[in-house]
Amino acid sequence: MCLSCGTSENMGKRRYCSIDCRQRLRYKLNMRTGLLKALNIRYATFYFTKTLIIMDLLPFNGKEIYSFIFPRSGNNKPADDFSKMADILGNAWWAERKRTNRKYLASRHVLEKANRKNMSAGSVKPLEIKIPSVKGKSLINLKIGRSELNTLQLQKLIKSAYRTQAKKHHPDLGGDTAAFRKIHQAYEELVSWAESPTFIERRGFPDKWFYDGDKNRWVQPTPQANKK
Repeated sequence: MCLSCGTSENMGKRRYCSIDCRQRLRYKLNMRTGLLKALNIRYATFYFTKTLIIMDLLPFNGKEIYSFIFPRSGNNKPADDFSKMADILGNAWWAERKRTNRKYLASRHVLEKANRKNMSAGSVKPLEIKIPSVKGKSLINLKIGRSELNTLQLQKLIKSAYRTQAKKHHPDLGGDTAAFRKIHQAYEELVSWAESPTFIERRGFPDKWFYDGDKNRWVQPTPQANKK
């Protein structure tokens, strides 16, 4: 299922149906960060089902999770439903702000409309994920899954994968020269990486969009560490 619009058509193993779809939801989310700043939110997550959109919030210096759950609207995309929800909450904040002339009262008024969830802060506090800094093409050319890079016998795995692909594509065995060149280059890159592994550290969730209050921006779902 696309993590931006929810479609399952022609998805295969992809996480998004298109780059435009992913960027559209990110744009809609980031256009409404003013509401989260007004509510003094440290962390937030956004996700959806076929019938609902959900935004969980954790304020700075807070321990309680505030959850806004709105029904999906007809054939609208989650991005449009989120904008509608954010506009409703934002209008409620401004109305209370004008009535009381107090920002903190306006924020309290909006948060009182949320469902209180009896759950740990870890449900919205982002996970720290380490992703091997290896080119995806190298893994594809040797038919190695990213999760397999965690094995203790990595050098042996790489050599075995290289031998398997070399037998299929070596020019002396009737294979394609260009394809074999890519396989050999992938082998050299992975062997070099295995000698001194480096990782990219990311924060987030594999199935939720994540808001970072310090940076005031939304982050797309991070790849699962065990995905190939």
